Amino acid sequence: MDKVEEARKLLLARVKKMDNPREVLKAQELKNLYKIIPTLPDNKKGAFGKKINELKIEIEKIIYEREAKTTDKAVDAIDITAPMAINSPMPQLMTADHGSRHPLMSEMERVVQIYNLMGFNAIESRQLDDDYHMFTSLNFPEGHPARDSYDTFRTAEGFVPPAHTSTMQNRILRAGKKKLEAGGQIATVSYGRCFRNEDIDATHEHTFYQCEGVFVSRDATLGQMLAVLREFFETYYGQKLKIKTQPAYFPFVEPGLEFLIEKPASLGGKGWLEMMGCGMIHPNVLREAGIDPTKYRGFAWGGGIDRLVMLKYGIDDIRHFESGKLRFLKEFK
Repeated sequence: MDKVEEARKLLLARVKKMDNPREVLKAQELKNLYKIIPTLPDNKKGAFGKKINELKIEIEKIIYEREAKTTDKAVDAIDITAPMAINSPMPQLMTADHGSRHPLMSEMERVVQIYNLMGFNAIESRQLDDDYHMFTSLNFPEGHPARDSYDTFRTAEGFVPPAHTSTMQNRILRAGKKKLEAGGQIATVSYGRCFRNEDIDATHEHTFYQCEGVFVSRDATLGQMLAVLREFFETYYGQKLKIKTQPAYFPFVEPGLEFLIEKPASLGGKGWLEMMGCGMIHPNVLREAGIDPTKYRGFAWGGGIDRLVMLKYGIDDIRHFESGKLRFLKEFK
């Protein structure tokens, strides 16, 4: 009988009986076949080696089929179109106490709540807008260098991921025009995510949050604005605070100011912190929204939520907010 055929019958019978059929591939009978090759004439070595390889492939195929059947028996069949196996118990969901709200979301809710208690409506800003609401409606002339100072992202279609929540100002003014003309006031804050092409470091991020306020009436004044901002910061930090302003330039307000507060007690209470830009709404901005600036006046302000939270909790790196690090997030559980 052919040596290969003899080994084949012996090894295949062994594969069917052994608990671990893969051990057959190490059988001495298979090794002995390879030892025969050097003893054969050169014109027969190739054919004999081919028969050995074919035998090995056949054995491996049978081993694979046996292992597949064993695996199939150990696994319950499931309906892959169902959300879970119909014979399995309902999966247990983790309870809410295993997670925590992101500090920016919690604090933004607190910011909006304070303004609500002061009589302001609140709307969320857009995350994709256009050049008109980003610049033109806010008194940025075409080609004005201030357009470049915002390092604005743009999509291939020409849309703008807002670099400030001021993109909502024209919409707020237009929506409140009828109420204003009926003798009422426009009092609204907008809040949401902003984007700028920044070099990222401990104090700069390409993605951050802002809150902007708009107030318009027949007799709005800077004094009213300063009172609103003082009330907000004293409520947010839970203490009385000194405030001051210094001149600044923003195309959409005139005069424009930077608003500063003394450092809260949690930060030592010495020195001043610049918190936001603010000022009286520029007549061109009112006019662009269809509001007569000879009859009505308004003020607006805007600042970062991230900075508020960093100061409140002593966070030293703004990049923590977008990092997704559980160690950081668990501190606010």
